[in-house]
Amino acid sequence: MADKPKILVVEDEPSLRMLVRKVLERNNYDVLEAASGTAALELWNQDKPPIDLLLTDMVMPDGMSGRQLAERLKADNPSLKVLFTSGYSTELLGKDLGLEEGLNFLQKPYPPATLVETVKRALASS
Repeated sequence: MADKPKILVVEDEPSLRMLVRKVLERNNYDVLEAASGTAALELWNQDKPPIDLLLTDMVMPDGMSGRQLAERLKADNPSLKVLFTSGYSTELLGKDLGLEEGLNFLQKPYPPATLVETVKRALASS
């Protein structure tokens, strides 16, 4: 049997991070979680887990944005898939970021079914 896809969830809101973890684990994903970009980097560097997808909030409190985190991790693993989330719309975040709702961007709040479907699409994208 193939390994489950591994997802690194980076979300500073503890209740949302826990909900996302539970939804993804129920849908056969392995989940690592971090409350900040700095914590995510520490996890990434510990033993280089084969992470398939980074699911990260765009705006985080520790000075490192989701975009900056994604750039650092993709420099280490160019094939890493990235899915951004935010309570802000793509218009407010900036059109130049290349964010597409349902493909590499998930607008908060989102229902669990939308989360699962968007993760599947992100993992399948080239």
